[in-house]
Amino acid sequence: MKMERKIKISSKEVKVFALLYDSVTADKIWDSLPFTAVANIWGDEIYFKIPVNTVIEKEALEVVAKGDLGYWPSGAAFCIFFGPTPISREGEIRPASAVNVFGKIEGGTSVLKKVLPGNEVLVEKADA
Repeated sequence: MKMERKIKISSKEVKVFALLYDSVTADKIWDSLPFTAVANIWGDEIYFKIPVNTVIEKEALEVVAKGDLGYWPSGAAFCIFFGPTPISREGEIRPASAVNVFGKIEGGTSVLKKVLPGNEVLVEKADA
C-alpha cells in the first residue's frame, strides 16, 4: 500500500491541500511535482496545463464532485472543481469532457473563488 500523498496548491493568498488517490494519473502527477502554471477559470473550475501526458482511464468521469481534482487528457490539464461549470446541469459539476479524477481537496473549497484568470499557481508536495 502506498503512503498517503498530500499536495499543496497555492496562488497568491490562496492555499489548499489535497490528497492524491492510488492511480496511474496520480502517480504521474506526483512524480512531476513541483510545477507552476497559469490559471484559467471556467465557471467554478480552475484548470491549467501541466507537464504530464496520460490517457483517459476507464474510470474517468463526466460528472465530478465538489473538491475533486481531475486530469483532462484533451488539454493535458490539471482541473480543480469547486462548483458548476458553464455546461453543468442542475445540481451537478460537469467537466468539458471526461476527466481522470486523481485526488480530492481537503476541507473547504470556497477560497478557490479568489483565484483569477492569469494568476500563477504552484503545485508541490506538501510537507508530511
